Amino acid sequence: MSVFFLASVAVPMAFFLWKYRRRPGQSATPHITGNWKLEVAWTVIPLVLVLIVFTRGLSGYLDAQETPAQALEIQVTAQKWQWQFEYPDGTESVNELHVPVNTPVRLMMSSEDVIHDFFVPDLRIKRDVLPDRYSQLSFDIPQTGLHAVECSQYCGKGHSSIIAKLYVDTEPQYEEWLKKGLEAEKKMPLGKLGKKLYDTKGCSTCHSLDGTREDGPSWKGLYGRTNQMADGRVLKVDENYLRRAILEPNSMLLPDYAPLMPTFQGSLRDREVRALIEFIKAQQ
Repeated sequence: MSVFFLASVAVPMAFFLWKYRRRPGQSATPHITGNWKLEVAWTVIPLVLVLIVFTRGLSGYLDAQETPAQALEIQVTAQKWQWQFEYPDGTESVNELHVPVNTPVRLMMSSEDVIHDFFVPDLRIKRDVLPDRYSQLSFDIPQTGLHAVECSQYCGKGHSSIIAKLYVDTEPQYEEWLKKGLEAEKKMPLGKLGKKLYDTKGCSTCHSLDGTREDGPSWKGLYGRTNQMADGRVLKVDENYLRRAILEPNSMLLPDYAPLMPTFQGSLRDREVRALIEFIKAQQ
């Protein structure tokens, strides 16, 4: 259709440019009066075509807004610069979304920082993900396969890297993936789990491990030293300091650092908080 309409406009345009060009010795272009039949035709025919496309598109749009009550609900959190997914059993994944085939799915999405946009190009599904509110996206994919998830809203310097994979699994594959993910995290040593969380929870975007100053203080040599806080308090960096900095970051501000860190209260389990603390303690 695109080729047809492009040709139907571009080819006659090129022909008329040649046919009605100003010829040598011609002082002015002759006056051409209107043709009502032609004007009616080029108004009515496109109107009918647009109404057909609109009707079919509206039907699909309305179907996408209706999600069955039994739909699988997955929590989606967008942040600079990654997608985080949490499943009903507590399993979490980063930049990797698994859903069972032929199953209604509802994504409950929110952003930790700026506006993002959850976009799966080959499935034609797309929805803005906003801070401080939830947006929903529903779908039911009839075939197994792999799809790319992109962010179609410019969200900063890492915009091009906020990419995830959407796996549509068979029911047994999906259940096996959930089982392995949850068991592997439970058995993982705290330090190793802390390294995983450092990479997947967005800590690495603001906290370096080599002493380099980023948007947040480096974790190198952080544990055990004494910090003077922005409100004048002098505190030693111990386990309680780190726990509060993770869960209540605005109460633990340092001079010369903007309050950019979101709270992880409610989004980290207690074992995950302990894992991050162990990982920070190892950065000496």
